[in-house]
Amino acid sequence: MAKSHRYAAKVVWTGGEEGPARDYRGYSREHRIEIEGKAPIRGSADPAFRGDASLHNPEDMLVASLSACHMLWYLHLCTVNGIVVAGYEDSACGVMSEGSDGAGRFESVTLFPKVSILDGDPDLALSLHGQAHEKCFIANSVNFPVIHEPTVDIIEG
Repeated sequence: MAKSHRYAAKVVWTGGEEGPARDYRGYSREHRIEIEGKAPIRGSADPAFRGDASLHNPEDMLVASLSACHMLWYLHLCTVNGIVVAGYEDSACGVMSEGSDGAGRFESVTLFPKVSILDGDPDLALSLHGQAHEKCFIANSVNFPVIHEPTVDIIEG
């Protein structure tokens, strides 16, 4: 039997404190994401859509979610395959296109994980990115390609 997991988030538009949304140019896009038991996240729209560049936007968070999910699966797979990871960093990048009607969609997200290992087979460490991709909950939930271009370096421990 398959397990089911539930996730809940509350999104509150805080921009109303600056005034009501009467016209496209005149309202704040600021909002707060609340998840029980966790610190709130302040957000806005992307600056291209009149948002505050200093705050997180949904597009950034989607790219970050894909990156974090891949990393967590990758670390798990390394530990069960005898690969000792000392460092992991990803500079993920997403491409979104916007139609003439204003609707948009992600075309792709590319992950660029840079992994440093202390022990284990570097070829296996590289190949485990494929398995991490196959298992990533978020990557399995999106309708666009998630590409990974990893590098693995061996470091002296």
